Amino acid sequence: EIILKKQDMLKLGGEKRYCTVFFSDIQGFTSISEQRDPVDLVESLNHYLNRVTQIILQHGGMLDKYEGDAVMAVFGAPLELPGHPVKACRCALEIQKALQRDSSYPTRIGINTGEMIAGNMGSATRFNYTVIGDAVNLGSRLEGANKQYGSRIMISEFTARELKNEFVIRELDLIRVKGKSRPVKVYELMEKSEDADIALLQLCRRYHEALEAYHRRDWTGAETAFQILMKSYPHDPVIALYRERCNGYRSAPPAQDWDGVFEMLTK
Repeated sequence: EIILKKQDMLKLGGEKRYCTVFFSDIQGFTSISEQRDPVDLVESLNHYLNRVTQIILQHGGMLDKYEGDAVMAVFGAPLELPGHPVKACRCALEIQKALQRDSSYPTRIGINTGEMIAGNMGSATRFNYTVIGDAVNLGSRLEGANKQYGSRIMISEFTARELKNEFVIRELDLIRVKGKSRPVKVYELMEKSEDADIALLQLCRRYHEALEAYHRRDWTGAETAFQILMKSYPHDPVIALYRERCNGYRSAPPAQDWDGVFEMLTK
C-alpha cells in the first residue's frame, strides 16, 4: 500500500533513520544440522522461522532477511514506529517463551537502537530494502556476544535507556566488540516488569550488589557474593562467569588503569 502511494520509493538510495535492529541465531545450529536428516531439518527450520517471523510482524517489526537459521528484523522502518525499542524487546521475550513451548532450538538474540541508513540497496536490476551502519553492526555483534555470557537476549545501553521501567534487565558488562574502538555497556533482558516475580527481582538485586563489589575491585568480596548466589542459582551462567573472573583477578589483579572493559576478540 505504501509503495502504491509513493512509487518513488522503488529506487536505490537511503536516508538516516532512528531504529531498533533485532538479530537472532540458533545456538549450535551447525552441530544440530549434522545430526538431522536434511528433509526433517528443513521442515523443522521452516517451522521455527515461521514462528519467529509471526511474532516479529505482530509487534510491528519488518522482517529484513534470513541467513540460514539467522533472522534480521528492523523496528522503525520503513514506517515510523513509536516506542520501537520497547516493541523490539517485547518481541524478543515473546519469541523466547514461544520457542520454549514448541521448539527445541535454543535461540540467542541481540538488540540495538540507534541511527542507521535505511533504504533500497543493491543493483539497478535487483535490490533489497534494508538498514546499514554502525548501529546495525553492533546489534549483530551483541547477538554473538551472548555466547560469552550464556545469556539469551542481550541489549545495548542505547536500547536500555529507552525502556524506562517496563522491563527487568541486569547489567552484563562493559564490552568492546570486535571491529569497534568505543566500549558499550550491555544488559540482559530478563522479563517484562508486570510479569516479574519476587524471585527474579531478588536475583537481580543480589546480583547487582555483587557486581558493584566487582567494579570496586573487591575481588574477594565479589567472589564470595557470587559464590553465595551460585548456591541459590546454580545454573545461572552469568553468575558462574563472574565468580571465575573474580577468582582469576584475585590471583592476578588487572593493571591500575583497568577500565573494566572486556574485549570481544571474536564475532
